[in-house]
Amino acid sequence: MVAAMAGIGVKLNRIFEKNTLVSDLIGFGYSAVVTVAPMFLVIGNIVVMGEALGLSKEPYAPRELFSCTILYMFVFSLLTTAPFNALLSRYMSDVIFEEKYEDIIPCFYVGLAMSVFLGCLTGIPFCIHEAVVGKIGILYVFTGFCGYIACVLVFYSILYIQICKDYKKITIFFFVGMAASLLMSLVLVRVFSFPVTNSMLVSIVAGFLLIACQEIAMIKRYFKKNSGRYRPVLRYFRKLWPLVIINTLYTAGLYIHNFVFWATDIKMTVAESFVCAPAYDMASCLAMFTNISATVILISRLEMHFRDKYKGYSEAVIGGRGVDIRNAQNRMFRQLASELMALARIQFIISISVFLICVVMLPQYGFSGLVMQIYPCLAAGYFILFLMYSAIIFLYYYNDLAGALAAAIAFVLVTFAVSVYAAGLSEKWYGIGVAAGSLVGWGVAYFRLRWVERHLDEHIFCRGTLIDYGKGAALPSKVYDARRDRKKEGVVKAE
Repeated sequence: MVAAMAGIGVKLNRIFEKNTLVSDLIGFGYSAVVTVAPMFLVIGNIVVMGEALGLSKEPYAPRELFSCTILYMFVFSLLTTAPFNALLSRYMSDVIFEEKYEDIIPCFYVGLAMSVFLGCLTGIPFCIHEAVVGKIGILYVFTGFCGYIACVLVFYSILYIQICKDYKKITIFFFVGMAASLLMSLVLVRVFSFPVTNSMLVSIVAGFLLIACQEIAMIKRYFKKNSGRYRPVLRYFRKLWPLVIINTLYTAGLYIHNFVFWATDIKMTVAESFVCAPAYDMASCLAMFTNISATVILISRLEMHFRDKYKGYSEAVIGGRGVDIRNAQNRMFRQLASELMALARIQFIISISVFLICVVMLPQYGFSGLVMQIYPCLAAGYFILFLMYSAIIFLYYYNDLAGALAAAIAFVLVTFAVSVYAAGLSEKWYGIGVAAGSLVGWGVAYFRLRWVERHLDEHIFCRGTLIDYGKGAALPSKVYDARRDRKKEGVVKAE
């Protein structure tokens, strides 16, 4: 993640260095384009497609089946790619540092094979259950499975597009894919008279396959050489396995509270296969959108301000005096604390404003009742959640995987336990699990950062080795024999 964001700072610095209101707005817009615009394009496309084709007039059962299929495609494709993204990002950052660009394609193939294999391992049994127990048509089931794999390819390949530092291409690819999807759905319904829900599903799947093809083509165009070295990628899984667990737990924590409420009285079961909680899921979506700007703010401030201080400290460690290292370290941690506080202040203002708009406006558009009762607590929880993630990102900077792992474990366990407890409370407290888990995870990450600050010298200077580890026969324990040397000395004198 850190390596992927590194290139954004160069562009942002060029925009913000003008110090004008217009440049600030342009910089914020650029940050939004490279971070959250693809997600809004997908959501906007589904909304426009539904309005254009009259989805609301379709029978209830096909509509709910379509909604659940799209929900499962997105949620479980993100969970499928989560175990590999952070570790492979670290591997690629090391490869780029060593200028071994020919090793990127082997990394891409290894991660792609693992992601698709895991996707098939989990997706195929569900599809069989969907067809056999749910009595859903084979063609519809196969289309949904193709959409799931397409989402896996898209979300996995984005990591490598970020390495190319051509972030605008991601948004362009999504725009092209969603535009083609919208056009295809109109043709299928208006020209060939296909059912609306089937046409929408096929079109969305085709759009994501088009996005995946564009991303893979761009990766192949940027990285043309293939070294064929696949084993070093696999060795990274043994070396940096905490990264796999951290990213998996964090992504699971984003949805585990939803899974808890999928097993309560507010759940809805579709075709005896899909389970969801529409009111809670919609409230979660609104809460995430309320705080999604935190991602933009984090990337912008991280790359504009903190990265320079981090780079200055790294350069001081390599060739500076002791006093230079201490001064650079103090400046770096002061900037870190400043960024955390600035993120909290700015995001608090934005979240409160968006929250008030949602509370006032959304009931006029049909969002009321249980959704709006659950929403406030979830909005507070997601606010803390994004702050927690920013602290974990800083732990990544210092290669403190133990601290990041502790924060992720605390986050997912507390979120699950408190969500189970909250299921028995009144509706307004349903989202307390996210708030409690995020708060505990943020506390663990924050105090771990303070620990890193106190022990940074040990962390930087005392973790290396003078002799590389290797396999083979052990060296003899005896390194000096005084009697043997005296005998040799006597022989020399006698001669």
